Amino acid sequence: MTLPQLLLSYDFPPMGGGIARWMGELAKHFPPGSLVVSTGELPGSETADRQFPNGIDRLPLPSARLRTLPGMVLWSRRAAALTRSTGCEFVWCGNLKPAAYPARWTRRQTGVPYGIMLHGGDLLILQGQIQRSRLKREVARVLLGSASLLVTNSRYTASLCRSILEQLQLSEQEWRIHTVPLGADPLRFRPGQDLSEVRARYNLDSRRWLLSVARLTPHKGIDAAIRAVAELRTKYPDIGYLVVGSGEQLASLKELSSRLNVEDRIYFLTGVPDEDLPALYNCAAVYVGLSRVMEERVEGFGISLVEASASALPVIATRTGGIPDAVRHEDTGLLIAPDEPEELMTALCRVLDDKDLAARLGARGRHAVETYFNWSRVADDLARLGREAGASR
Repeated sequence: MTLPQLLLSYDFPPMGGGIARWMGELAKHFPPGSLVVSTGELPGSETADRQFPNGIDRLPLPSARLRTLPGMVLWSRRAAALTRSTGCEFVWCGNLKPAAYPARWTRRQTGVPYGIMLHGGDLLILQGQIQRSRLKREVARVLLGSASLLVTNSRYTASLCRSILEQLQLSEQEWRIHTVPLGADPLRFRPGQDLSEVRARYNLDSRRWLLSVARLTPHKGIDAAIRAVAELRTKYPDIGYLVVGSGEQLASLKELSSRLNVEDRIYFLTGVPDEDLPALYNCAAVYVGLSRVMEERVEGFGISLVEASASALPVIATRTGGIPDAVRHEDTGLLIAPDEPEELMTALCRVLDDKDLAARLGARGRHAVETYFNWSRVADDLARLGREAGASR
């Protein structure tokens, strides 16, 4: 009989963002009954939890309070109790902080080992913290040093993790690092979707749309795509740009669109429900992901990139962070340097002018998701790693 595993995660649906998406997909794709998720309360939690075949244990406090000292005390006690009552063999942390605190407590109380999933941006922040604060350095050394597994989402994140372990004088533990590239759901994100409802809902015409699905922060590079549309509007009168997401930069991006006189071509779609995303990918001609490394932020992998590939979209993305693991240059997309407008426009023109190239990149991307970059494979990899670590204690 396979013992269940426990997932402690601050980020979990209905919370938005890439980490919450990853955690939710694990709850969907671990075999029923093989995973228990412990997280906090959010508006809409009860409805969201019905989609998961595995059990979701919500602590009786808002998710935001899991980061407080009283919240972590309550979470630690609950995690240890769940570990004992379910007989779980391994504990996963959806992120380093705050989830590793209750995981380490649980290990001390029950002996059950834990692993930490690392994302990229979290490690950039940690790198700065351990250089500035002796206390945070010691805390990081304890939390990372006590983990049996450190799972990274890309080679970039793995390299960053190795660097931090070296700074913490934990280089002998590099063998605990395992890279598990992320994925998409090829059944949900696929070409050939009915677009009529989405086109009507968002007032989309038959332009050749570029698409980005992202939180609107400076490191996502949405401004670079807006400037490219402004440069290319004469050559491609039907070009437009769909920006799906919200965030701190929304107002300034709208102002940029207005200043460049392309506000009629740039559609900012905020508050888009998850169920509309597959059709919106199908409305586009090209997906653009132009992330930069800045302000302790980086694209550790880029789930939206492989969702675009699952939808058979050609992808143009920057060669930064973990993106080269999500997009294979000249195979599933085109990789360019960040903040190089000429490279971006050359890549866009190649894809917009060459239908065969666009079709080939899209088809290869779809094949990559069907055969490897999918959540079933990710869940299988993590379940196996957890079983092996649990059995070796």
